[in-house]
Amino acid sequence: MWGWWRFGKWTVLIMFLHIIAILIFTKGFLLTRTELPHSSRCSDISQSPCHSSSSSSCWTKPAVDRLIIIILDALRFDFVAPSSVFEQKQPWMDRLKVLQRMALENPSSAKIFKAIADPPTTSLQRLKGLTTGALPTFIDVGNSFGAPAIVEDNFIKQLIQNGKRVVMMGDDTWTQLFPNHFNKSYPYPSFNVKDLDTVDNGCIEHLLPSLHQQDWDVLIAHFLGVDHAGHIYGVDSTPMIEKLEQYNAVLEKVIEELQNQSGSGKLHENSLLIVMGDHGQTLNGDHGGGSPEEVETSIFAMSFKDLPSLPSEFVSSSCEPSKNICISSIPQLDFAVTVSSLLGVPFPFGSIGRVNPELYALTVGTWNLDDNKTWNNQDETKLEEWLRNYVNVLCANSWQVKRYIDVYSASSVIGFSSEDLFHISDLYAKAEENWLNLSLYKNESSNTSLPILKRQIVAYFEFLSYVAELARSKWTEFNLKMMGTGIGIMLLSLYCHILAIKKLNKSYGVSLLLSRDPGISFGLMLASFTTLMHALSLLSNSYILKEGKVANFLLATTGIVTLRFSFMKNKMLLEAATFLLLTFIFRIAIDVGLYKQAATSQFMSASSSWMPGISISESLRTYMAEIVPILALIILGYYLYKAISNYCWGIAKCVTMGTILSYLLIALHWISESNILDLAHFLKGYGKNYIPRTIYGIGLGQLLLLAIVPLFRKEEMSNYKGNLFVKMISILSACSSTVIILQGKQGALVVLGSLLAGYCMMRLQGIEQHTVRGGAGISIFNPLPIVQWSLLALCLFFATGHWCAFDGLRYGAAFIGFDDFVLAPQAILLTIDTFGFSRILPIFGLPLFVAFSSLSNQTEDGSLFSIKLFWIFMVYGLITATTATATIVCVAIQRRHLMVWGLFAPKFVFDVVGLILTDILIFGASIYYF
Repeated sequence: MWGWWRFGKWTVLIMFLHIIAILIFTKGFLLTRTELPHSSRCSDISQSPCHSSSSSSCWTKPAVDRLIIIILDALRFDFVAPSSVFEQKQPWMDRLKVLQRMALENPSSAKIFKAIADPPTTSLQRLKGLTTGALPTFIDVGNSFGAPAIVEDNFIKQLIQNGKRVVMMGDDTWTQLFPNHFNKSYPYPSFNVKDLDTVDNGCIEHLLPSLHQQDWDVLIAHFLGVDHAGHIYGVDSTPMIEKLEQYNAVLEKVIEELQNQSGSGKLHENSLLIVMGDHGQTLNGDHGGGSPEEVETSIFAMSFKDLPSLPSEFVSSSCEPSKNICISSIPQLDFAVTVSSLLGVPFPFGSIGRVNPELYALTVGTWNLDDNKTWNNQDETKLEEWLRNYVNVLCANSWQVKRYIDVYSASSVIGFSSEDLFHISDLYAKAEENWLNLSLYKNESSNTSLPILKRQIVAYFEFLSYVAELARSKWTEFNLKMMGTGIGIMLLSLYCHILAIKKLNKSYGVSLLLSRDPGISFGLMLASFTTLMHALSLLSNSYILKEGKVANFLLATTGIVTLRFSFMKNKMLLEAATFLLLTFIFRIAIDVGLYKQAATSQFMSASSSWMPGISISESLRTYMAEIVPILALIILGYYLYKAISNYCWGIAKCVTMGTILSYLLIALHWISESNILDLAHFLKGYGKNYIPRTIYGIGLGQLLLLAIVPLFRKEEMSNYKGNLFVKMISILSACSSTVIILQGKQGALVVLGSLLAGYCMMRLQGIEQHTVRGGAGISIFNPLPIVQWSLLALCLFFATGHWCAFDGLRYGAAFIGFDDFVLAPQAILLTIDTFGFSRILPIFGLPLFVAFSSLSNQTEDGSLFSIKLFWIFMVYGLITATTATATIVCVAIQRRHLMVWGLFAPKFVFDVVGLILTDILIFGASIYYF
């Protein structure tokens, strides 16, 4: 133990520095927006210049009696808008026909809006944004698996405080965000993405009966099937189309019921229906970022009375001539304050949205229409009344936003700059300067008062729009001192890393930089240059988007250099050529997203084969997709059996036999999901959950054996080199089965490819052999193979369908073997799936570069052999830390970049989590191997 601690203390020190640096930097960078504890109350309006116009009610006069909000999770804009709006019609378009028909038949009382969400577009943040009227905070992404209750003021809280009764059904995230807020709630678990129907069926069961009940004022139904269908199958899939058609049928029944009860004196005489999405989704069904597909969703609003039209200057519609359907645009930021104004409750204290004129005008209550009077669009008196009502609402809206900005700036550490605050005050003053004079025009003709009212509305618009845009551009409060301190500690950790490596070299009288052989110096320079190029590429958002291709290009470059050495020495040409071929294959996998696309069936349906340009029949392709992965498992099992026969003994033999059994179970699991073999019929009941759980249990048992047994059995130090190889085979085999089953049918192929690439690297490092102290040649002086290994791990991350964004997480993998959501096992499985090929297996496989050569080199000094292994761990950790440090510096520099929250911040989170995981794994691996 003392021998390990001699150098292991450096690992502990470096890991400690990384944790401290990341915590400090994160505190300065990923600050949440300061959530103020204040809450709006009806009496607050007396402090505003608007109180005289609202004395008979709260802040605004209620315009609707009942509100029905139906949320269709991940509702893309093109799910609702007519296909004629888009350049090319797609199979998923025009499926919600009832909404299009209502907007066409009732243009004055039913409208389709393009709703723009603010990224990040995870469901939790969108629900918080919709209910608070505030901009989302990036750090809330981490809470998506366990949503905390919203403490900030929101319109659900305002409804309860003002005596409104709320009923909720569907996604259980609502009950997590708003515990004890609902008069009735019917929550259903939302995180099993493989379950397309449980939440939706629960909504359908309670929605239609609830429309006949009188015990609620606001009804919320949150459907999830479209979101889950997108995650599992993609947008262009049969399950997605079936879900949309199911929703269309449900909405037809809902609208029919509401229309039947909308007559005078009936239950829904003054009700408003809103059908909306919380965010969109990409064609792969992902969301979380800020791409147009993710932020563009829809809102359909409908009342059940004929209503007048707004003046054109307050309408943002673009009309489709062929169908006479006009589609307006609305930021989701405006939703909370607009709904609050319609229901007559105070606006959420932290809302910075604007009461949307088109949505506000879709209710009879805002027009003061008599039931027995037919509306005449030329009646300017009624238009003037509506404009006065709307000006009153905007007055309260603007006052509330100004109050919030003032309180926030006084309470927050940094807040807005004095220049920004001055401009805000100036715009507000200009908007209010004519407010008191409006009463003078009450008795004037419409020709006199209408232009003044319109100018007043425009003035409020300018104020509210400026505040919203300012908040979007400067809301995040970056603590530069803490960010600088974090970067400084990271740089200190790099210095400690280099110092530890130099100490290792000095202990054995060698030096990297003073080698006599220029080949070593060239290898060091190439390794350093490659690592530096990868780090510098992170300063560009374009290179971050293409990071997998960048890593593959750098890996191929080192492969070409190695091929040159092979030609010069005329040996190992096959290994060098094979290595380059593998980099080309991984490049293709990265380009087409082999695993990701295969999982959503899009790649398989778009191409006639896995390789472009190769035409094969449908049946042959299907058989290949089913059989090739199983053949790869058989090959893996064969070589593992050979390793048992030649090298393994004792507990290692039991572990590897357990892995072979797991491979057999994985094959059975894949067969159970296949429709080709008759065996699938008998295995479907067991293959779905029990087989994966058995594999997890075997893997856990293997790890426990490897951890516990050595404590009671003294290792033979005379055969340390052989023991190292056996240990490596054991731990890799124990981890591989779980990683493979989580990765899907491409998992076995990726393992084979990575093993073959690692073997080529191990063989090629022997091209340059060097002698130290007269002993046998070793290659610890050349870090190039370790750099190649790290680049290969990064390529595998992207080749298996992952990327550094929260919509790159494969949530479906967390439910392999499980139907219900349980936080701990799902979090562990998701972590293994995400980092299995990029962190876990590569780190435990690092002894590959010493184990094989040491087995054939019996003269190598044992102490030098041990230091070589530790040196490899330290160099690998240095490479990872260098990349993470570059990412941290990058996000500090780009903190005001347009894509900071959509791209740079997710990359930062993935890299720092990967760095800490790397430190932990290196710490555990060094203890295990030493």
